[in-house]
Amino acid sequence: MTITRRGVLKAAGAGAALASSGYAIPKALADALNLPAALPDGLRAEAVLDALPGKKPLIKLSYRPPNYETPIALLGSDGITPNDAFFVRYHLSDIPEVDAKTWKLKVGGEGANSTAELDLADLKRMPATEITAVNQCSGNRRGLFAPHVAGVEWGYGAMGCARWRGARLKDVLNKVGLKKEAIEIVLDGADGPIVQKTPDFVKSVPVHKALDENTLIAYEMNGAPLPHFNGFPARIILPGWTGTYWVKHITSINAVTKPFGGFWMKVAYRIPVNKFPTELFTTQTTDVNTPITEMVVNSLITSHVDGAQVKAGSAVMLLGLAWDAGDGIAKVEASSDGGASWKPATLGRDLGRFAFRPFSFTTPPLPAGAHKVSVRAENKKGQKQVTGLILNPAGYHHNVVQTLMLNAA
Repeated sequence: MTITRRGVLKAAGAGAALASSGYAIPKALADALNLPAALPDGLRAEAVLDALPGKKPLIKLSYRPPNYETPIALLGSDGITPNDAFFVRYHLSDIPEVDAKTWKLKVGGEGANSTAELDLADLKRMPATEITAVNQCSGNRRGLFAPHVAGVEWGYGAMGCARWRGARLKDVLNKVGLKKEAIEIVLDGADGPIVQKTPDFVKSVPVHKALDENTLIAYEMNGAPLPHFNGFPARIILPGWTGTYWVKHITSINAVTKPFGGFWMKVAYRIPVNKFPTELFTTQTTDVNTPITEMVVNSLITSHVDGAQVKAGSAVMLLGLAWDAGDGIAKVEASSDGGASWKPATLGRDLGRFAFRPFSFTTPPLPAGAHKVSVRAENKKGQKQVTGLILNPAGYHHNVVQTLMLNAA
């Protein structure tokens, strides 16, 4: 089912349903195509909501490979994004339907003492761990960069937060043993290129991160098997680090004693050195750039879209989400007067240091007219959102304080 911007506007204006499908237009979906004005004009004009198998209608940015953004209203006000609303991100178009009965995970490499092959039952027999964590595409909000940069022009919704359950990666690596010379763990999944010249999507992580107690090979998401488009039957979970390392449909894990030289490490997903307060991937760092690693502190209003109509003379409750790389959110502040003054928002339930932290803030009664509202977060390490964009060639780490207009009438 595909819903166009024009169709949404027509149906919403008439208070009707889409005649072609009989699908009633919920407000959340109508708002979903009220995309930020900063996005490229072409994307805003051609935006559609499209439902992949097993998914609610999401904002389709490309079909081959599938890149689908979660509408803000569906991110989960309680801090958990439902499986059927979770964003979809692929680099390659050959995405096989993996049969859980025949799936195998090969573990070894020249940096390991031995090799092993596990099936899904083997993985599930290992001690299970559950962690709630944000999976955010490195390029989330890339479409809001000015000037625009190349890449998928994401708005705010290339992210989600789920409860992930699986075996610790370190327990799997212990089955083969790591040599003291091992420096990186190379991760590959079942998805691949349709053209031979296209580099396969293969990532590596430092050994210390692979051995972290929070790094998982997950087979469940929010209490259910992983959806196909989110990595079934098993994927890597790297809490605190951007989604590029969360390899889906994982099929091989290899320890290496030299820095991995694949395209998606040496060329793609790199940021200038010393521009961001994030961990360096030291074995992959040059004098000029380094692989993107941790997320930066951020926040987002989820209850209202830019230009939303509110009742004049009434207070407005804003709801939203804040997150960081795992230090934990210390506070969120909000302003309803264009940043002239800031007041603390109320933090919601703490789902864990890697999770979304819900927040709420009630404005004073708003007189008729336009009102500029903003939110900003700070983590327990003292890191804050920025007020000016930190430019970088690939459009990563957009964490400028969000501002939107409310129209009181």
